[in-house]
Amino acid sequence: MFLRQLSSVATSLQPQHLAVYRLGLICFTPVLPSPSRLLAPTRTSPRRLSTSTGVMTEHSDHEPPYKRMRTAEEKRSVKYGDANRGGGQKSNQGGGRSESRSRDANRPGKGPSRDVQRGHAPSRRCGFEPEQSAADEDMLGGRPRSFLSHPANSSEPPPPGVESAVNQAPLLGRETLLHRCWEVSPACSAMAPPRGGDRAFDFSVMSYNILSQELLHANSYLYRHCSAAALAWSHRLPNLLAELSKYDADVLCLQEVQQDHFENQIRPALQARGYECVYKKRTGKKPDGCAVAFKTSRLRLLSSNPVEFFRPGDALLDRDNVGLVILLQPNDAAASAGFVCVANTHVLYNPRRGDVKLAQLAILLAEISLSSRPPNGSRNPVVLCGDFNSTPYSPLVAFLTTGHLQYQNLPIGMVSGQEYGSRGQRLLENPIWSPTLGINRQCQYESTCTSAASSPACATVERGISHLSVEDVAKRATADRAAANNALKSWSLEHDLPLRSSYPPRLMPDGRAAITTCHSRCAMMVDYILYTPRESLPGGRGLQLLGRLSLVGQPELEQVGGLPNLRHSSDHLPLLARFRWLIADHS
Repeated sequence: MFLRQLSSVATSLQPQHLAVYRLGLICFTPVLPSPSRLLAPTRTSPRRLSTSTGVMTEHSDHEPPYKRMRTAEEKRSVKYGDANRGGGQKSNQGGGRSESRSRDANRPGKGPSRDVQRGHAPSRRCGFEPEQSAADEDMLGGRPRSFLSHPANSSEPPPPGVESAVNQAPLLGRETLLHRCWEVSPACSAMAPPRGGDRAFDFSVMSYNILSQELLHANSYLYRHCSAAALAWSHRLPNLLAELSKYDADVLCLQEVQQDHFENQIRPALQARGYECVYKKRTGKKPDGCAVAFKTSRLRLLSSNPVEFFRPGDALLDRDNVGLVILLQPNDAAASAGFVCVANTHVLYNPRRGDVKLAQLAILLAEISLSSRPPNGSRNPVVLCGDFNSTPYSPLVAFLTTGHLQYQNLPIGMVSGQEYGSRGQRLLENPIWSPTLGINRQCQYESTCTSAASSPACATVERGISHLSVEDVAKRATADRAAANNALKSWSLEHDLPLRSSYPPRLMPDGRAAITTCHSRCAMMVDYILYTPRESLPGGRGLQLLGRLSLVGQPELEQVGGLPNLRHSSDHLPLLARFRWLIADHS
């Protein structure tokens, strides 16, 4: 009918109009429905179309996750409670009951990292070849193995950062895997061979916030961009175990480990892989905590010290965050060869309670200092891992890596760098914590001498006190307390643990901000592996960074739909570093 009408119109057209008529006929004829299509039932499409002049585009019913995330991050701060994330029951100061999260992805005025400026950026080994040298295998922490069984005819598993087809099979979805490379430190090529009587012990350390399932449900608004399938524990657990197995680290430092999942699933799986596990649950009602696992085939446990930051009756230290400090020694090392002190923690999240974060770290540093220095006065290397809920350029991280913090006139909400604006925030008080805590401004316990046999220095002090009268001892104790109070009032904090970050805050070669956590309201770096550099201890007994698993920037995370997703089952990325430690060989 329609075509016959067009034909009748064509007979009345002038010759100069025929070209326009033919063009219209060509454009409209293909879209005319056939009789069979007119009779067929219509289907409701899950996607809708919107048209404009000359353009037809397709839109989904929901905005893409990365656009929603970007819209939220453009706001200066988004306020919400911290009771369920990163610890803490309440917030009576600074931020009241509300907080804010904001991006620290690209801080203005910040240039490339020191590693970049000094030309010490590690080389990137992204294009892994099937053939690898023995040095490459050693650098990557050995051949990674998987909890998932491989087919009999499969080749050897790929090195860290490369996903195998076996691991991909159960994780297929619209998200793709993040491409992470192994970055080799340039110091490896210039590293001198061990001296006579010394030998090199290489080991790898992973730090990973695996996202507690109960915290995921309690903070579900952070994960609205995720599919329900990606958030189910039945899907997340195999992913997490496969990830831990693939990277095959000698030491695992895990945060947000839910207690029931640890006891019933995670610990049995790790034990089957040859790990021994140490766990510390948070002191409050939250079900998660910190765990450290190490390979018994390579390391033995000398001691384990759980650390609680909660102090009853202390208005500042009323949060339930915890930490772990353990001492590890190579299996084939002599007892006198020393040890590595490994610490793991998850610091309070609340961006506006920098005073609580500093006090928690002071307790942890005091425990590390006490544990890493035996009575003979020797010093041993330290590896400090965890989710510090602080950005790389923040005063808190600078305090850890420089050993000094001047905090006079420092707003309480600027300590962690999670927020930019400090208007209306109170300043840090002096002293930050009460002298009754027993920790001085050097982040050491005031009284560490328990007996005259504990150290020569303590014995000297006790011999001097034994010749004093009771009145003299009381006067000295009063003077010592006054000196401690004055020291705490100097508006500065210090610690003498030489610590360096395994990861620079910016990516090479373009200087984009490195990201370790990403969800619908923030994308920033808050996870760290700090270590004692080799040159900072006598005789070069510190640690040499050999390599690390690269981080990514925000664009890469937007391409995979943010975190978590079907392939990556936490809102944090795992950090992995490999170290060399020179130990005395007494075999």
